[in-house]
Amino acid sequence: MKKLLIALAAVGLLALVAVLYAVGTYNGLVNGQQTVDAQWAQVQNVYQRRADLIPNLVSTVAGAANFEKSTLTEITEARASVGKVTLDASKAPADAAQLAEFEKAQGQLSSALSRLLVVSERYPDLKATGNFATLQSQLEGSENRIAVERGRFNDAALAYNASIKRVPAVFFAGIFGFKEKPYFAATTSAQTPPEVKFDFSKSTK
Repeated sequence: MKKLLIALAAVGLLALVAVLYAVGTYNGLVNGQQTVDAQWAQVQNVYQRRADLIPNLVSTVAGAANFEKSTLTEITEARASVGKVTLDASKAPADAAQLAEFEKAQGQLSSALSRLLVVSERYPDLKATGNFATLQSQLEGSENRIAVERGRFNDAALAYNASIKRVPAVFFAGIFGFKEKPYFAATTSAQTPPEVKFDFSKSTK
């Protein structure tokens, strides 16, 4: 009888250890997922900061110089395209195709803004405008923040994706709905200077 009780106690202790280990692993996955979601929200914040600068930037450029209408139109349309791609700001996307669509729209806006800054080099009066200089500085700061937060998101997603593939988490991650997160991917076009075509015959006035 005593041996039976000892055996039952041993089994119970092992079961308790197994449960505690499973709970600890589950909580670790939850924390990893929350980290990815929090970093995604930060990515969304820096993109929104850039989007909020654009109306003032376009207004300043259009009012300060005989600027190219096509460039301003491109920026306005690119910003509108970004707004059509709606993603939950509080939860990192699990769909790689959806993230790719978001990234493509943001990339088109980045390209248009880059083109605007390149074109502005040919307008000394515009560059001398205090408001434009301030907006340009804020825009460049936003681009730097975007690059940093995208990198941090990828780091968080990498750590989380690795955690759901490790033993023992790999055995029940799928059961509890822990799915792999997609990454932001660097594109070759991001390293290519924008092609600039000047058209001084057009005016926004």
